[in-house]
Amino acid sequence: MAREICLRQLAVRPRTRAELAGALAKRGISDEVSAEVLDRYDEVGIIDDAAFARAWISSRHAGRGLARRALANELRQRGVDGDVASEALGELDESTEAETARALVDRKLRTARGEPDAVFRRLVGMLARKGYPPGVAIRAVKDALAAQSAEAAEFAEQIDADALAEAEGEFDRDSRSVE
Repeated sequence: MAREICLRQLAVRPRTRAELAGALAKRGISDEVSAEVLDRYDEVGIIDDAAFARAWISSRHAGRGLARRALANELRQRGVDGDVASEALGELDESTEAETARALVDRKLRTARGEPDAVFRRLVGMLARKGYPPGVAIRAVKDALAAQSAEAAEFAEQIDADALAEAEGEFDRDSRSVE
């Protein structure tokens, strides 16, 4: 029964060991039987959290443009061990992350309307929701605005990306300490 549950779950999409354990527990399978089945599947390579993490990162970064921080949260929610997630996230370097941020901004900027400061705030907010650090987000938007038009370039010239990122980082630390 436990094997059938696992195989049905795996037929839909790859799963982490923790996700399969949760599915077995929800169906009333004992911890002993669950551990035995999952250990065997782990041993023969049917479940592999490291491979899952690498595939998840590749898919979600390319498809949704998510940054390392957002990807780490998603992996944690799926029960991937922190060390395994860190190793998989190490394959996503800072330059790739910055390039993806710029591509996202360029795509959104084509349809963006409004004053440059409003567009700037919306685009930085969009990148922040995708998990990009403030410095990366601000620089990507500033560079894209500078390349867009004379008015936007003039606005972008006035932005001190480092000072804004530093202020944003202080705000993040302050808001976490309040929670």
